[in-house]
Amino acid sequence: MTKQEKIDFTIKTLQELYPKIPIPLDHKDPYTLLIAVLMSAQSTDVRVNKITPLLFDRADNPYAMIKLSVEEIREIIKPVGLSPMKAKGIYGLSHILIDKHNGEVPQSFEALEELPAVGHKTAGVVMSQAFGIPAFPVDTHIHRLMYRWGFSNGKNVIQTEKDAKRLFPKNLWNDLHLQIIWYGREYSPARGWNLEKDIITKTIGRKTIINEYMKKQKPVI
Repeated sequence: MTKQEKIDFTIKTLQELYPKIPIPLDHKDPYTLLIAVLMSAQSTDVRVNKITPLLFDRADNPYAMIKLSVEEIREIIKPVGLSPMKAKGIYGLSHILIDKHNGEVPQSFEALEELPAVGHKTAGVVMSQAFGIPAFPVDTHIHRLMYRWGFSNGKNVIQTEKDAKRLFPKNLWNDLHLQIIWYGREYSPARGWNLEKDIITKTIGRKTIINEYMKKQKPVI
């Protein structure tokens, strides 16, 4: 298979598996998505989805959020981990949204990345999922699979994002980044990986990865 054939096969398989793509984090508008994504750092979407309703019941917009103290926010979001930093970030960015952006979430990478506790990946998720602007935020699943599939060298997420944007058509970025996340969770996890179920890696994967997997499966005599 040529590189292009591998890319085409990957896109086709992902589209067949995920014709309708669920958004992992529950939200109702750009602000609640921004807060949910910020909270998901080093946590799971499942855990975040359990805690955000408790927070949004108290404050689901920046004006209501700044009426809470950082301590109150921290207490609510404690189960997601890193709560001191995240609570400061949520409180701080809510103030900035009111002071600089009329209480609205800005639609640019630069403005989003200026907000406290908002990095490039968080900005990318908000741009793609809230505003439909093409972005390719790379999480651990995408980083792992781009390497397993031989599409990136796995050095760092910055390189993985560049490679994904270079290889995949721009009009598919927003769908593909979510499809790859779901595929990684269901068929190609970091732990408990079964290559037989992982049709994409089995078909087009990096030879060294497949050989390494096969070695581990051989019974020791």
